[in-house]
Amino acid sequence: MQTILSHISQEIGEGIASYRSIPGGDISSAYQLQTETKKYFLKVNTNPFALAMFHAEQKGLQTIEKTKTIAIPHVYVVGSLEGKSFLLMDFVEAKRPDANDFRQFGTQLAQLHRCTQKDFGFLSDNFIGSLPQSNRLHPDWAEFYWHERISQQLKLAYDHQLLHKKEIPSLENALPVFREIFGVVKPSLLHGDLWAGNYLISTDGTPYLIDPAAYYGHSLVDIAMSKLFGGFTSSFYDAYHEIIPKSGSDGQQIELYQLYYLLVHLNLFGSGYYSSVNSILQRYF
Repeated sequence: MQTILSHISQEIGEGIASYRSIPGGDISSAYQLQTETKKYFLKVNTNPFALAMFHAEQKGLQTIEKTKTIAIPHVYVVGSLEGKSFLLMDFVEAKRPDANDFRQFGTQLAQLHRCTQKDFGFLSDNFIGSLPQSNRLHPDWAEFYWHERISQQLKLAYDHQLLHKKEIPSLENALPVFREIFGVVKPSLLHGDLWAGNYLISTDGTPYLIDPAAYYGHSLVDIAMSKLFGGFTSSFYDAYHEIIPKSGSDGQQIELYQLYYLLVHLNLFGSGYYSSVNSILQRYF
């Protein structure tokens, strides 16, 4: 840690008065650093893929930051020393959100989702949790969602004997279902992994997004993930849908988008997620 702290001190141009371990790292170790002027949040990880993961996180955060729609912790340093990769960003003092905070959050997320580009995907690949996430560009949303999201997780689950071959839909079965249910979709800049652990409300009420798996996709993907494990209130969704209205097929779309995250959890954490995955596969394919 001393080598990392010395390097960071040089990069930010001031001494580090103290540091302490804090909760907040599911995959990485987390620390709060204190200088004379401010607090920083530091992640440290010894996995071989950690530097690539931190660079991908930095790209996602910077892409969201450039939209000026919703706050993110600014990233200062990404690097690797002596087998330890690290990422330094702003430390956000957080509070328990109230209804007004959630309304602002919903409004700002919708504004983020109004940021668009020509194709679905992202400038580079990134990660969903600790799993690689492919973001090759596609002009067609249904094809992107099959090739870059669902089929890759299905293959991973099959390779790890978490799904049987007969349970896995084919491209020929899946694409017509996706096209019918998704309809015409415009690319929106997504957080990409929007569960309750990946946002903060600062003490002044400002919503922050953290730990993105960013790409351009259907805006409802973020909403689907937010509803999978809870942690968001009706005021959040009401404010969001004032800007991006619901459609008649939202329920089916949300289930199919949750399929991706359930497959990710199946591949990360094992068979406890099998029944949830299998029920969606049987219902639609």
